[in-house]
Amino acid sequence: MNVFRILGDLSHLLAMILLLGKIWRSKCCTGISGKSQILFALVFTTRYLDLFTNFISIYNTVMKVVFLLCAYVTVYMIYGKFRKTFDSENDTFRLEFLLVPVIGLSFLENYSFTLLEILWTFSIYLESVAILPQLFMISKTGEAETITTHYLFFLGLYRALYLANWIRRYQTENFYDQIAVVSGVVQTIFYCDFFYLYVTKVLKGKKLNLPMPI
Repeated sequence: MNVFRILGDLSHLLAMILLLGKIWRSKCCTGISGKSQILFALVFTTRYLDLFTNFISIYNTVMKVVFLLCAYVTVYMIYGKFRKTFDSENDTFRLEFLLVPVIGLSFLENYSFTLLEILWTFSIYLESVAILPQLFMISKTGEAETITTHYLFFLGLYRALYLANWIRRYQTENFYDQIAVVSGVVQTIFYCDFFYLYVTKVLKGKKLNLPMPI
């Protein structure tokens, strides 16, 4: 396991902790897309079913369990404990627009037509688009809180570091996972505009304002 993989995992974990911390401290879910968090919980659930069948390492097992717990606690806080603060009026992205094509693609393009493999493939495809409801919500409201932008930055950084991890693995192990790499590139592209705004505005202490959709 190379340094890019470890840094990617830590960036991913930090993003989730930042989001949970924001919700817990403010006791408010304003500006956070519950639909994106549901999709991420679904991503981890379908990807980590091998917890019951394969043991890779203590690190691998611990990280999987932590990601699952963080995902489900976040969903609970949004739709349970702090549901009165959830901005459902602006969290209106149609999930079927993502789920239907992802499910279809998972059956058409996979490495093995078995249940676990199809679910793993589904999780990879879904993760590449799971952030879209959150980005759509920010675009709809026209702005994002600073802590939410930090969450998105580290989530995007995690994916960029994983791209570096795959390049490193190809160089050192001659390993290439086409499904994961292509999906990762697509996911990183969604963050490109956000990265630019984050560097030029948020890091300079300015509030992130996005153009309102017409």
